[in-house]
Amino acid sequence: MDQFQTVDNEKLLNKPHVKLKLKMKMILLIGLLIISMFSVMGIFLHYFFSDTLETQLGERALSVATSVALIPELREAFALENPSDVIQPLVTPIKEATGAEFIVVGNASEIRYSHPLQEKIGQKMVGEDNQPALLHGESYVSKAFGSLGYSIRGKVPIFTEDGEIIGVVSVGYLIEDVKSMISTYSRELWFILFLFIGLGMVGAIFIARYIKRLLFGLEPEEISHLLLQKETILQSTHEGIIAVNRYGVITLINTAAQKLLFDHNDYDHFIGKPIKEILPASTLTDVLQTGESQFDKEVQIGKHTILVNRVPIFYGKTLIGAVSTFRNKTEIDRLTKELTKIKQYADALRAQTHEFSNKLYTILGLIQLEKKEEAVAFIKKENNMQQEWIHFLLEKVPDPMVNAILLGKLNQAMEQRVELSIHPDSQMTQPLSHEKRDILVTVLGNLLQNAIEATKLNEEKVKKITVFFTDIGNEILFEIEDSGPGIPVELADKIFTQGFSTKKGINRGIGLALTKQALLDVGGDIFLEEGDLDGACFVFTIPKDESKEG
Repeated sequence: MDQFQTVDNEKLLNKPHVKLKLKMKMILLIGLLIISMFSVMGIFLHYFFSDTLETQLGERALSVATSVALIPELREAFALENPSDVIQPLVTPIKEATGAEFIVVGNASEIRYSHPLQEKIGQKMVGEDNQPALLHGESYVSKAFGSLGYSIRGKVPIFTEDGEIIGVVSVGYLIEDVKSMISTYSRELWFILFLFIGLGMVGAIFIARYIKRLLFGLEPEEISHLLLQKETILQSTHEGIIAVNRYGVITLINTAAQKLLFDHNDYDHFIGKPIKEILPASTLTDVLQTGESQFDKEVQIGKHTILVNRVPIFYGKTLIGAVSTFRNKTEIDRLTKELTKIKQYADALRAQTHEFSNKLYTILGLIQLEKKEEAVAFIKKENNMQQEWIHFLLEKVPDPMVNAILLGKLNQAMEQRVELSIHPDSQMTQPLSHEKRDILVTVLGNLLQNAIEATKLNEEKVKKITVFFTDIGNEILFEIEDSGPGIPVELADKIFTQGFSTKKGINRGIGLALTKQALLDVGGDIFLEEGDLDGACFVFTIPKDESKEG
């Protein structure tokens, strides 16, 4: 596995070696294809022309022989003492007019009465292919060696008026002449084919240049390399990415999107399907219709709050699709929680520092006024109060983190002239896991901060906050009540919705939403009840860690 990853990394880091440029590859491949095609075509046409020409010459020879055999004078000449004197002058003009190599007329014994060579007249015909005509009266085309050479011959019998076979007419064309004609045609054919091949090669060069320009000058190996890089980057990106075409069909989805939105990672399962079928609540189709981008839209999917950006994709001025990128807002909220805890600690320290500074100046003033007894009494009083708080918290809440946040909020409330008290029957001796303890500290910090701010808004009532907690049973329960203006009943269901707030200003409506989600993540809950101080009363629970009981 490590070796495979090393090889992949080398592929990503090293530029691929290109042995032969794409342009040259295309020219060679297209050229080879054109040459192969025209070569096959040329060979086929050569044989086709050869066969067609031989067939046509054979049919012409047979046609001329048929015409000669039907000449009355020729048939009558067979009854003469010397037929060649009539037949030779009769067929010679016909031979010249038709372009035949020879027209030979012979009797039933195959003795020639006409021949292109005068000395051959009176001799027996050569070729031994006259039997079908003389014996059976057939007309046909044959190939045979004659006195003039290898030739294509048309053979037709000569009949008397009574139907008796008295001779045969043989009209022929030499094969050498046929080959010469075929060679002439072939040269013209191959010249045209080579011309087409040349034009094809020129076209291949232009096509190669055009495709090279379309690919931005990249080679196939470089394109594969870039594709591998882009795919690796796409699939390893922490943000989810989904792209659709102009018809709303999914064309791309990365691993982060599948893990965040779906229960399985079957990549091919989503490609080619409409986005509305996979994500009915998606508004990517709205982007396709309007061509307008959407940024930082919040969508709730299961337990996750997703921040979504949707952007149209244009090719030139044509809308060809849209892409949606999104990230889990829960991770951002988790960071917000951590920052909130730090701020709470800082506020607690600042409150303690400020309160301690005020007390030091009070002591300094008493000393300067030489009120030593009052100064000592004041120091003892403050020390006793702090010791009582610390002793109470150490006894009732052994966890140092929870102890610290409660002590810090006690000092902050005192600084802001708000009476914060913890019910004497409160206790939380059950230890918690790190995760649940961090959530408890965050929830306490948020709720107590909200209670202090709400109590300060009510100028007519006593500014008072009470806290009660217990771990009796299977859950740890906290109750925080304030004497602030309270929350209207009709808003009770909305206060835990992210973005909703009864306070003025920006960046509100986050704390209670984060608080509820954090509690739900560990199996807890939070709800609003009626209290005795006419303000808000929040009750929340966190399950105990069973493994740590007993």
